[in-house]
Amino acid sequence: MLCLAMAVVLTAPIIGPARAGTMQTYIVLYNAQAVPADAARTITNAGGVFVYAYDAIGVVIARSDSPLFRDTLLADSRIENVSSTAGFATRLRDVVTTDASAPSQIVPGPPVTDNDSLSPLQWDMVQIHTPEAHAITGGSRDVLVGDIDTGLDYTHPDLAPNVDSANSVNCLTGAPVSGAVAANDDNGHGTHTAGTIAAAANGIGIVGVAPNVRIAGIKAGNAAGFFFPEAVVCAFVWAGTHGFNVTNNSYFADPFYLNCHNDPVQRAIWKAEQRAIRFAMSQGVTVVAAVGNFADDLAHPTMDLQSPDDTTPVARAVHNDCVDIPAEIAGVLGVSAVGNLGRKSFYSSYGLGVVEVAAPGGDSILQQTPAAPNGRVLSTWPSTLLTVTCLPARRLVDASGATYCYQQGTSMASPHAAGVAALVASQGRVKPGQIAATVQLTADPVSCPIPTTVSLYAFFPSQNNGAPQACQGSSGSNSWYGKGQVNALSAVTGP
Repeated sequence: MLCLAMAVVLTAPIIGPARAGTMQTYIVLYNAQAVPADAARTITNAGGVFVYAYDAIGVVIARSDSPLFRDTLLADSRIENVSSTAGFATRLRDVVTTDASAPSQIVPGPPVTDNDSLSPLQWDMVQIHTPEAHAITGGSRDVLVGDIDTGLDYTHPDLAPNVDSANSVNCLTGAPVSGAVAANDDNGHGTHTAGTIAAAANGIGIVGVAPNVRIAGIKAGNAAGFFFPEAVVCAFVWAGTHGFNVTNNSYFADPFYLNCHNDPVQRAIWKAEQRAIRFAMSQGVTVVAAVGNFADDLAHPTMDLQSPDDTTPVARAVHNDCVDIPAEIAGVLGVSAVGNLGRKSFYSSYGLGVVEVAAPGGDSILQQTPAAPNGRVLSTWPSTLLTVTCLPARRLVDASGATYCYQQGTSMASPHAAGVAALVASQGRVKPGQIAATVQLTADPVSCPIPTTVSLYAFFPSQNNGAPQACQGSSGSNSWYGKGQVNALSAVTGP
């Protein structure tokens, strides 16, 4: 599910058995992290259609309409588990590790200026000191950022100069289809997150955090904003095999809002996704992810009321064995959202050990200011979707005709942190652990708020268990802000 915010329902449907005559997609998880040579024949003999093999992580994507498909495959001792992905999607609604080096040599990029036509509206960039960072560097063309999202509008004049078509891909079927045209955005969300990361400093509209880097759309979310497991696996393996330095992930991966390690039905899905994420990191990819918009303490979950998303949600008890993917995978940089006053956004989830850093995501209720009159973050939006998926009060058109939209959510926070990670990579620090450590160590520490400030959040308790929002920890490490708010200037000049 996408991680926009304001009303709250990042959820995921429950899996059901295959029905004869209805083709369903399956994740086939092998015991070994390799796919046997006879996998296609095994799938065919079980009554399925072989779609794609991810040999590096021991996962096959298949389709079948046979109700016996799963049981037949499980009779093969080489196969650990099989799960249909039907109903295993997460969706965003707008509401109120290995430390391997990246393959390429990094040549630092030149400075840029933040004088584009809509730059005065970018309170978010001022807040994390990107204009000062840009006086040193706008990032390097040798750095490649993957936006794992609903695709991106490769024709948008503020993105087109930086779009890497050859490394863009559509992963919706579980089998990669390369090219920017295939990865075109039919939702709007991916174009918004991409603009925050890498909108060009070209006089048009806005300037991204890292306006000189290359950005590729990795389309894993469909037009309705659903992210299915086969697409998520495809996305991370693509990133790991195509020289990406950073990926942004503003969504929840399947099967549920929280994925429980000990549930036999869920295990094949989350384990395949985990393998794919870890594979990407082992190949030098820094993974940055939003922590969500439910005001939940992810370090102490008790209930999941959000799943399934596309049918009627069913309440289920959850525990610490149930995690948010990708944000809670070890080595992933989890990001919470703050507004223009520097406080946690009213909707942002949090948690000790889950949130590594905070970044601007907007807050339309508690943090409207003269600089941010509607509290939201402005970024790029496809012109063809402006009157379709962007509400009237949030639309903006540049003098050149380029189109933009105001949004809020941890979806908007994560790409700020991903952009800072890209600037760090542009300075030659290319190892994922090194990049993540630099982003955290150079963040501006933020203390837990005083009780009177915390009381302002009483109107928006946890959306899953009704618990009031509370902050734990010190100014250097706490559940709301992690190590603090990202600082682009400190990141490019720091240790």
